[in-house]
Amino acid sequence: MAVAAVEPITEKTGFVSWGAIIAGALLAGALSFVFLTFGAAVGLSLVSPHTSDAQTARWVAGLAAFWVLAQQIASFLVGGYVAGRLRSRWQELKPDEIEFRDGMHGAIVWAIGVLLGALLAVSAAESTARIAAEGVGRAASAVASQADPLSYQVDVLLRSAGTNAAAPNPAEPAATRAEVLRIFANAATTGSMSPADKNYLAQLVAQRTGLPPQEAEARVNQGIADATRMAKDAADQTRKATVSAGFVTAASLLLSLAAAWWAAQRGGHHRDTSRLARFF
Repeated sequence: MAVAAVEPITEKTGFVSWGAIIAGALLAGALSFVFLTFGAAVGLSLVSPHTSDAQTARWVAGLAAFWVLAQQIASFLVGGYVAGRLRSRWQELKPDEIEFRDGMHGAIVWAIGVLLGALLAVSAAESTARIAAEGVGRAASAVASQADPLSYQVDVLLRSAGTNAAAPNPAEPAATRAEVLRIFANAATTGSMSPADKNYLAQLVAQRTGLPPQEAEARVNQGIADATRMAKDAADQTRKATVSAGFVTAASLLLSLAAAWWAAQRGGHHRDTSRLARFF
């Protein structure tokens, strides 16, 4: 007659099974990496520089936030379940104590996974910044200076108004544009422009464009207003993006902690009742 094997119950004073915790954390990290890679591929396939617009970008951004939340919860669900299922069995007097300790195993899996993810993110950011600074820093700066919105304001400011404009010196435009751009950048940062800088720009615009002094001064004032507005808009967009990312990250971390806790308890319950690997 066949005899069913019974898992031995271990008597021990320590109640943390680090082998099960590490296995669950590694599995959660690996699944998260796979899910993120898959999500990035799908996201890039949905975006095209030829057909994408602002509405599409917002839709893709919302989908990306949902995927970050869903993949993290799913990864820690699996990692927590594995940790609870692999934890050593031993005699306990109170079922509530067993559930709590299984849940704590899931929480430790979550903590290790979050710390490893943070370390990898910091390391990747540092490596990217170093490579960019060493390899393409100068090229990126040149492209940024040409495509920056303030550079467009300089173009508008120095745009010729007719045949009365002075003939430009071939050696002058680059130095002049750089000087005007620095003045605009300082005004956009501080929110105002000194009277000396404003008078200098008005004279320069009148000389380069052929505009009367009053119109040159009006163009300078409009340029200052536009540059300040763009700087404020950019700062506000960065603030909103940072706040949104912070809320999504905090929500995903808290929900994944709850998921790991619950899944570890389910894994421990299935371990003790010898059920198949299922959550319910």
